[in-house]
Amino acid sequence: MSDDIERETAEKIFVDNSNFVYRTALFLTKSKELADDITQETFIQVFRKYYTYDSSKSLQPWIYKIAVNTSRNMLRKQKWLRFFGQVPENHSIDLMENAILKSEEEHELWRAVNNLYLKSKEIIVLHFYSGLKLNEISDCLGIPLGTCKSRLNSALTKLRRCIPDNDFELLL
Repeated sequence: MSDDIERETAEKIFVDNSNFVYRTALFLTKSKELADDITQETFIQVFRKYYTYDSSKSLQPWIYKIAVNTSRNMLRKQKWLRFFGQVPENHSIDLMENAILKSEEEHELWRAVNNLYLKSKEIIVLHFYSGLKLNEISDCLGIPLGTCKSRLNSALTKLRRCIPDNDFELLL
């Protein structure tokens, strides 16, 4: 841990945010082991780079930006490992969903979310699951607010096609 951050501050940051970081990583990767690695690496980066954090802004979007970038990097690395012949353990989506989601409608929704492209999935998870506002997601992902809105609209349109109209609005 860096000398720039006190132990109590680091512990509070971890306790307050680790659960959301883990669950966000789990939704993006569909792998408990990879989500654990991403959570660990995210907080290593948070503590190393804490001196760069602008305290006039909310801490959560800054941490989520690190988590999303770490997720992207690890997913990219996993693709390369698969390409070169190493096959990572395959975890059933149903096991993950049963552990996290309770109702059949939620299963259907998250199955549809898992079928979205990563950029669309990031927006949905950060907005609806993590509760970030669009301007916070925009900052977190380093994209213009208009792009963020467009990706959200596109993702919602795709989800509406997969889920019956009467169920969709109740789920979000």
